[in-house]
Amino acid sequence: MSARALISIAMLLALAGCGARIVPNGRPPQSAGATAKPIPNIPIPPKPVVAPAPGPNARSAGVIAVDMPQLDNASANRALQAFRISCPSLIRRTDQSGLTRAEDWRPACAAAASWRSEDATGFFATNFEAAQIGDGKSFATGYYEPEIVGSRTQGPGYEVPIYKRPNDLIDVDLGLFSDELKGKKIRGRVKGQSFVPYADRTEIEEGALAGRGLEIAWAADAAEFFFLQVQGSGRLKLPDGSIMRIGYDGQNGRDYTGIGRLMRDRGLLGPDQTSMQGIINWLHDHPDEGRAIMRENKSWVFFKELTGPGPIGALGLPVTGNATVAADPSFVPLGAPVYLSMDRLEATGLWVAQDTGGAIKGSNRFDTFWGAGVRARAIAGGMAARGTAFILLPLGTLARIAQEQANVPPPQP
Repeated sequence: MSARALISIAMLLALAGCGARIVPNGRPPQSAGATAKPIPNIPIPPKPVVAPAPGPNARSAGVIAVDMPQLDNASANRALQAFRISCPSLIRRTDQSGLTRAEDWRPACAAAASWRSEDATGFFATNFEAAQIGDGKSFATGYYEPEIVGSRTQGPGYEVPIYKRPNDLIDVDLGLFSDELKGKKIRGRVKGQSFVPYADRTEIEEGALAGRGLEIAWAADAAEFFFLQVQGSGRLKLPDGSIMRIGYDGQNGRDYTGIGRLMRDRGLLGPDQTSMQGIINWLHDHPDEGRAIMRENKSWVFFKELTGPGPIGALGLPVTGNATVAADPSFVPLGAPVYLSMDRLEATGLWVAQDTGGAIKGSNRFDTFWGAGVRARAIAGGMAARGTAFILLPLGTLARIAQEQANVPPPQP
């Protein structure tokens, strides 16, 4: 999925299908719903730093040992279940943050397998130590698994195509060509003897993929479908009342542009329209102007049907509502526990980094996942919390990092 995500709502929407309307003819828009009233909270202040060092990963940004925050058993219990799901990936993947090695996680994962849920706080207190990355100042948004009206077949009222990943969309790992580009990837397609960018949002809307048999389903409301694209996964309520779940199956490689900010900068949104639901309502009310703005975001998300547990996060594993966060893997080991102490009580607690998102970049930037349903939509739609983030690392990690840094020879003049 990724979902991700993000209330940077941003990627929000553009049109799908040649000449489609934002609100299809003959079908009223689905209710966007209301956002949840925030519950205020006083966050733990971050540990002061002299001057946070910018850098490409957590190791270079600065790692500071801090006291373990006081954990509540409810969020710790959810995080323990999510951590167990992450363990198969944690013990074999390479950590881009520079903080951990695969073997560091083995003791905690072994302990998690049989640890009693009633003592979830004890599990994290026993097996982990807390660290602050850089200045620790955190910002968190929210995402969820939306449900929209759709059909497996095209027909009256179901005219917005939902495409699976095309077989000519190619991922290129640039690190295979240059050490300086390690960790960077691009997507595109082969045209003759050249590798070129893939079709952008406008080209896809105007039929670049039509007639290739890539449609896995058809949505009823284009604006709602594009919001689902922002979330990265969702549910289609079919005409017979059954549910079809769809999940992230790739992206066209084009840059993501957040239209929420564009709309605010241009004065298109009133004070009560800046939430996710407010933006969707504006798109319904201004289809022509909205179409032009949305096409400024060239990114497009492809989907596949999900038949097992889900939605699926960046680890290729199911994510958990009220337990999973999306994070930047350059600053948080994917699969690691994260404690967020925020100015909104709903977002405060223990989470597990199991996902990524196009707008979730940099240290201490998170996107909280709330699951599915009315409550999830209401909380995610208005989530914008600020506070402090603490990464939980396997015991002994901080001592090893300090020893490695002490043995690094000074730079040559």
